[in-house]
Amino acid sequence: MAWFRRSEPPPARQAAPAVEPSDPHADLPADDRPDALREAVRGVVRLVNASAGALPVEAVVAARRTTDLLVQVVDTSEVRPLDVYAAISVRAMATDYLPTTVRTYLAVGPDLVDVPVSGTTPRQALLAQLADLEQGAADVLDATRRQDVAALMTQGRFLQTKFTGSDLDL
Repeated sequence: MAWFRRSEPPPARQAAPAVEPSDPHADLPADDRPDALREAVRGVVRLVNASAGALPVEAVVAARRTTDLLVQVVDTSEVRPLDVYAAISVRAMATDYLPTTVRTYLAVGPDLVDVPVSGTTPRQALLAQLADLEQGAADVLDATRRQDVAALMTQGRFLQTKFTGSDLDL
């Protein structure tokens, strides 16, 4: 049965070219990529630390809690790509909202930080604004984690359907 055999040896197999893993964040604008977001958060941490002598202690603590939450949001990108809304929120808080809040307070003269204006002092206003920012960062982290939970549940339903009996089985 020679006609089932090849008359020539099969060609040598070539190794498949190495495939570089694609960047899951390639579709995001450069400012919304995890490395850029981490750098933005580091920038606001530097601002808070440099201003610590002029800020109330509780304001420094609140600002740093907010930056810690922002880092946690960005760190979720190690598991799966960062949601565009989370990226935009982190960038806005790290490059605009938090630094603007701190700088605006620092612009107030030290003799005026405890003088009430419209029923509240600049110190109280700063603390309230920082509390709002912290809550906003916590909400973004919570939403990101809920999205991860939803993805896990979806994967579980897929696996259950894939590997367990189905009504369509014959």
